[in-house]
Amino acid sequence: MQEHFTKEVENLKTNLIKMASLVDEQVEKAFKALETGNIELCKGIKSKDLEIDAYDNLILTQCENILALFQPVAVDLRFIMSALLINNQLERCGDIAVNISQRVKKTGEHHALILESQILEMGKHAQDMVKYAIDSFVNTKIEQAEKVLQIEQSVDDLNKSTFKFLIAKMEAEPKFVEPGAHLIVLTRNIERLADHATNIAENLIFYVNAEIIAHKRKLERFNKEI
Repeated sequence: MQEHFTKEVENLKTNLIKMASLVDEQVEKAFKALETGNIELCKGIKSKDLEIDAYDNLILTQCENILALFQPVAVDLRFIMSALLINNQLERCGDIAVNISQRVKKTGEHHALILESQILEMGKHAQDMVKYAIDSFVNTKIEQAEKVLQIEQSVDDLNKSTFKFLIAKMEAEPKFVEPGAHLIVLTRNIERLADHATNIAENLIFYVNAEIIAHKRKLERFNKEI
């Protein structure tokens, strides 16, 4: 029974790693298109997302089967719980890569505006967060997960400053209203990408340390205010 359980868990890990690798490639390709303004790089991102969706369904089924057949406890149960949550976050990261590529297509003629804003810097931080989060899971590295949590605030700060910049440009020159609106949606997607990377890191820490840190800082701030 234990040998069968170990084999099932290893298969689950393998599929999660394959899915994570696909997501990493999708995110990297989307940001490369944003950075260079090369719309051709967006080709294939949407169709490749179907493969990520297929892994999502497969991993959900594997987790369900493991829970039903083996009823794991302690660290094994935490791994399955984390796998379910990380799987969901990876699938959403794949969706966001598609969303970013779609906005790149709509703002291709306004690359100068992108360069003038802090969108590329914000995107670089979010991309790093995804890479660190995936590495933390694949190699069970707490220190990589902690890097993700350290970068999170930088993305939030850049999102606010970029939003103010774009609003100012749109108010000053009507020609920037349409591309500015698309870029604001783009920054929202980048922010969400960073949030999903944070969630992956938090789930890894839960699996390894049996410590729930999700919403910890928000709850601490709330408790100070009351």
